[in-house]
Amino acid sequence: MRWASAVSRWITAEIAIRECAEQIREELGPGSPDLLFVFISPRFADAFPRVCEELSEHLSPRVLAGCSAAGVVGGGEEIEHRPAVSLVAARLPGVEVLPFRLNPSTLPDLDGPPGSWHEALGVPAGERHFVLLADPFTFRPELLAGLDYAYPGPAKIGGLASGSSARGGNALFLGDRVFFDGTVGVALSGDVEVEAVASQGCRPVGPLMRVTRSEGNIIYELDGTEALEALRKVLRSLDGRDRELARTALYAGIPGDEFLERPGRGDFLIRDLIGADPNSGAIAVSERVSEGARLRLHLRDAASAAADLREALGGLGGFSGALLFSCVARGRGLYGRPGFETGVLRELVGDVPAGGCFSGGEIGPAAGGTRLHAYSAVFGLFRPASGP
Repeated sequence: MRWASAVSRWITAEIAIRECAEQIREELGPGSPDLLFVFISPRFADAFPRVCEELSEHLSPRVLAGCSAAGVVGGGEEIEHRPAVSLVAARLPGVEVLPFRLNPSTLPDLDGPPGSWHEALGVPAGERHFVLLADPFTFRPELLAGLDYAYPGPAKIGGLASGSSARGGNALFLGDRVFFDGTVGVALSGDVEVEAVASQGCRPVGPLMRVTRSEGNIIYELDGTEALEALRKVLRSLDGRDRELARTALYAGIPGDEFLERPGRGDFLIRDLIGADPNSGAIAVSERVSEGARLRLHLRDAASAAADLREALGGLGGFSGALLFSCVARGRGLYGRPGFETGVLRELVGDVPAGGCFSGGEIGPAAGGTRLHAYSAVFGLFRPASGP
């Protein structure tokens, strides 16, 4: 197994793709890659229809997948909000790579048999790892529950395309086609092992509370108290620094598994607090919350994110390549300098070829299943199952 990663800052898409392709050929040597990922700035939107053709001409990958993104990761760099292209290529002997595309309007029913998912993806049952790339406007989170149901066990990682705030403005690439909705991805099986790692970078504050009255994404009561008053009580308990931080970086953490008695790091799904109504005492979060669910407030800062990242990656090693999907709100804006997360990856895991993007949502493990994260970094670390 051999991986390579490349990035280009050229402001012309065709030149950037060609430069990346040259770097990939130099690192991989002669022959076509078995798998190629492309991540490309939305500033190259005019070139999206030609991306697959250009890559086929330069590298002839057996399987191609990718997406547009507000920032790209590759070649040891993280480039945010600037024109750039990143390629990640792999030679995967003994590995079956199956591409798939899912239309958002034709997902199988979660009450149906696993075979309906196998048929929809065109991916037979078995031990398969997944890399998923999706459009943020048409992604349906029940897809992740369906994949866990139909393909239990192996790793599932990925991210939502980013960079455009308009429906239809984010691109997904698969084979020789470009799509502007749904999900594309690849399923890997055979001589491959994938370690999926999620780092949320938030720390809990205040108690774990029970939602005692809610409707949709509106929470009216927590532990029998008006939700807004419960939130204010937690804020009053914070020290000055954390209280100031809460003005801009306060989030709701919802346990991914309601049966966990004491959810800890990696067990919460971090969601935005998107509003409050002083008249009713209600708060709104960016996800439906049912009565009986639990919630704990979280704060996010660079120190917490860095510590969580180091804890998540500590003790790992011996990998051939890596993919990184990091929230668009992380990177330089969080850490104050570019390249922090890939730097920690090199420091703790080793100098493995790594690439990926800054995403509009991250797909990775939480509470024993696969979840859609926010404000997180998800790593997929690859190596042969048979050993070096």
